[in-house]
Amino acid sequence: MKGLRDNNVNAGINTLKRSLAIVAAVWFSTNLPSAVCGPAYPLRQSVTGRYLVDQSNAPCMIVGDAPQALIVNISTNDAAMYFADRKAHGFNSLWVNLLCATYTGGRADASTYDGILPFTAMIPTTSSYDLTKPNEAYFERADAMINLAAAQGLQVFLDPAETGSFLSVMQDNGSNNCRAYGEFLGARYKNFPNIIWMSGNDFQTWQTMSDDDVVRAVALGIQDEDTNHLQTTELNYIVSSSLDDTNWDSILTLNGTYTYCPTYAQLLLDYNRPNFLPNFLEEANYEFESLQGPVTTAPILRQQEYWAMTSGAAGQLYGNHYIWPFASGWQNYLDTPGAIEIGYLKTFFDSRSWYELVPDTNSTVVTSNRGTFSSTGHVADNDYLTDARTSDGSLVVIYTPVIRQFMVDMSQLSGPAVARWFDPSSGNYSAIAGSPFTNSGTQSFTPPSNNSDGDGGWVLVLETNPPPLPPPPPPMPRFVQQNYATPQSAQTQVTVTFPNTQTTGNANILAIGWNDTNSNIAAVRDSAGNGWQLAVPTFRGNGLSQAIYYATNIAGGSNSVTVNFNQAAAYVDLRAAEYSGLSQTNMFDAGASATGNSASADSGPVTIGGTNELLFGAGMTGNTFTSAGIGFATRVITLPDSDLVEDQVAATNGVYDAVAGLNDGTWLMQLAAFKAAPAQVAPTLRVFLTSTNSINMAVLAWPASLTSFVLQQTSTLALGPWVAVTNPVQVIANENQVSILPSATNQFFRLAGP
Repeated sequence: MKGLRDNNVNAGINTLKRSLAIVAAVWFSTNLPSAVCGPAYPLRQSVTGRYLVDQSNAPCMIVGDAPQALIVNISTNDAAMYFADRKAHGFNSLWVNLLCATYTGGRADASTYDGILPFTAMIPTTSSYDLTKPNEAYFERADAMINLAAAQGLQVFLDPAETGSFLSVMQDNGSNNCRAYGEFLGARYKNFPNIIWMSGNDFQTWQTMSDDDVVRAVALGIQDEDTNHLQTTELNYIVSSSLDDTNWDSILTLNGTYTYCPTYAQLLLDYNRPNFLPNFLEEANYEFESLQGPVTTAPILRQQEYWAMTSGAAGQLYGNHYIWPFASGWQNYLDTPGAIEIGYLKTFFDSRSWYELVPDTNSTVVTSNRGTFSSTGHVADNDYLTDARTSDGSLVVIYTPVIRQFMVDMSQLSGPAVARWFDPSSGNYSAIAGSPFTNSGTQSFTPPSNNSDGDGGWVLVLETNPPPLPPPPPPMPRFVQQNYATPQSAQTQVTVTFPNTQTTGNANILAIGWNDTNSNIAAVRDSAGNGWQLAVPTFRGNGLSQAIYYATNIAGGSNSVTVNFNQAAAYVDLRAAEYSGLSQTNMFDAGASATGNSASADSGPVTIGGTNELLFGAGMTGNTFTSAGIGFATRVITLPDSDLVEDQVAATNGVYDAVAGLNDGTWLMQLAAFKAAPAQVAPTLRVFLTSTNSINMAVLAWPASLTSFVLQQTSTLALGPWVAVTNPVQVIANENQVSILPSATNQFFRLAGP
């Protein structure tokens, strides 16, 4: 029960000696995100000017996505589905372009997917729309989208005329028309609660006065009619901030930082401006894109995001290569690692006073081994440690993208502090030996190992009054390792060896393929003694054969898998993969098989009934597989046979196919769906009173089946230390029961899992 190790099930007892009066509290913290701030929109600046608050004055962290082409590229029904998905992941903000043409994934005429144009007339002798002639049908569509977002508690960063496609249109219209267009928007949307205005977008020429004037004219027109909403801008890449353009000083109420470099550098510069505004990371590297540096993966996103939140940001916008233009197949890219991990970030900061964090720019908290500060270069290449502290010394948050030892001045805490490691790739916490630590002297900290995603990024949180730990996130299947064997002559026995030691409790999945339709699998076994089961039976076609087997709850250590055939099989291709996070019982859910001759392989559909199931796709071909299908990750294309293993985690139940691209030719494709491990549920700790021989006792009881849990106690809930209760355990009526003599002081109890 990993993750039930700390503050999971607690019972607080306040008793008086020789009295039957006892107060007991038992809880399992769900650590739900703070209430959606949508109903209290529009947002405004806090009193400190460092963050945003809603109309009830509650701090609201910007947690956004960037569906820029939403209004023109999808229907209102698809938008409603998308909004519900984003809300479920923890997003509360969306960057949407009110006008959208080719620069941001739309059409040259800026029409919607079903042909609605945004304006009804053109500027004479130009190819530009007349901004004073809006098409009511188009803006009604936009209204509907914004209202659908509001229904999900989502605010919209609304760009009135993004400058990638519409700068030339604004130039042809001139400042007067632009201001009139802005006045139209301000009057139309001033009473829509869930809007923040964001002008610009890759506005590379903002320093050219004529360009800046027309864009600013739209914003001034909005301001003429709408004083209810904040305004910000996005200026130029590779690095810029809204406040760089002083011509906007009378309009801006929110600063946007735009950077493809290590995000902390520009954010800290903006935080330390004398004319600072609430500051957010409006754009950095998008998931699956490689505009600056390597393709942006989850580790790079985590660097950008946690650097931001420890460098004075009031939030940030995430982006996804497939979502911002709503590219073909975008629905398969909703539940990506980047989107899932945004939820972990939000849950982590929502339970703490993130809005009071002050960046540690003078290294007064972390005093050694911070790494290399750089305002240039690629995010992936930078190892800098960032940290922040609340002014009252109750909270310190430290982010390191690599495993390193560093020193913390504990006197910067206002009292003894609980220290825990937070894994930003899984949302889980790890206890630290010796915690809580006194608030004096220095203390050395080193992350425990690579995080669950295999990199060195961790968050250290030190707090004098820690919140209850949340339950662990729902289990998520994760790829661990793979290997393959492709003998080039007919064989009756083939063995593949995992390159690394295996982890106890994980699962192995094996795709067995061969290039004839006469041989059969006789046996599957491995050197670790795991039991193998058939998932998808042998399927044949176009001279190809394949089956998928699996072993669950495997033994740890080195391992080789051997397959025997009833006769020599031609061109055997064994592809073995290890996964974590899969159910240890009844793991297999559904399978499908198909064969064909084309440039795209498709397994046919499976219907799955659970969430976070692993979709394992395996393909054989008489030619060459070239790529995984949309939404799938390629795990291997074997050499020299060019056969495939791909996978995807299906966040929701429904119907799925495994597809893959290949050079035109024969293929056989199979899909196996495997269930994720069940969510961890806290056991119930029951507290009741009893009296024996006039002696009052408190009894703590929990299910006897939970043999690996230990009852612990402390007299100070926030700081511990937690120690094992040594009173004898009796098994009565299928319960473990421990009798406690009441004391005159508070005592708190919990069950600690293995």
